[in-house]
Amino acid sequence: MSKATHSPARSIAAHTVLIAYTVIALFPVILILINSFKSRDAIFRSPLTPPGPATFDAIGYKTVLAQGDFFLYFQNSMIVTVVSLFFVLLLGGMAAFALAEYRFRGNTLMGLYLALGIMIPIRLGTVAILQLMVATGLVNTLTALILVYTAQGLPLAVFILSEFMKQVSDDLKNAGRIDGLSEYRIFFRLVLPLVRPAMATVAVFTMIPIWNDLWFPLILAPGEKTKTITLGTQVFIGQFVTNWNAVLAALSLAILPVLVLYVIFSRQLIRGITSGAVK
Repeated sequence: MSKATHSPARSIAAHTVLIAYTVIALFPVILILINSFKSRDAIFRSPLTPPGPATFDAIGYKTVLAQGDFFLYFQNSMIVTVVSLFFVLLLGGMAAFALAEYRFRGNTLMGLYLALGIMIPIRLGTVAILQLMVATGLVNTLTALILVYTAQGLPLAVFILSEFMKQVSDDLKNAGRIDGLSEYRIFFRLVLPLVRPAMATVAVFTMIPIWNDLWFPLILAPGEKTKTITLGTQVFIGQFVTNWNAVLAALSLAILPVLVLYVIFSRQLIRGITSGAVK
């Protein structure tokens, strides 16, 4: 009786907290979107109201498409993000498979060492990274960003994927070995399809910091041909005057890939996050 009595109350409380968190999380995004379609005067006069017939203005989007090289910035961000994700998932998956499957001296210490990468921000090594990129001639190249973001995403990828790969049946992998499959084929054909929810989770949590990052593009690739979309948005921000219509329009366009990725992988993401919570 007590469970039946308290269950609806707990459910209502949980849903209330989740709805409140969703509103708080979505509020800045919605604010950016609605103000990107308003005139400059309307942005400051009534920032919380949607655009109407008197306040609607697409000048921000026209400025973004006409000024600067927005499509080049967008392309650079896409290249850096996609290639970095590819290497994070490939190398992280292979490292996680090795840690989960093989037992060797220092296996646990290796896992702990990789986990330190989650706790220690990579930005602490910015000076050393910059010196390394200067020495190798990679400053103002997309390769520098790809290398840094791959190193940044690997610890989390290994940490998440290794836990999922430990749950893959040993009988399945042993059956593949009996059939003559190599370890690479076992990894790609048997293990990876079973950990797709975890791969989607890693992809989403890795993509967002890469796509939104301003720190490393500003330091390692500030050239006009290598600017990412977040760095390219800064051209509309001046010391004395800021074109807020263009800034909000550029940010709105930058949000779209993240939303599309979430829509595509939302089911896999939820499965990956909740896996293991329910037996």
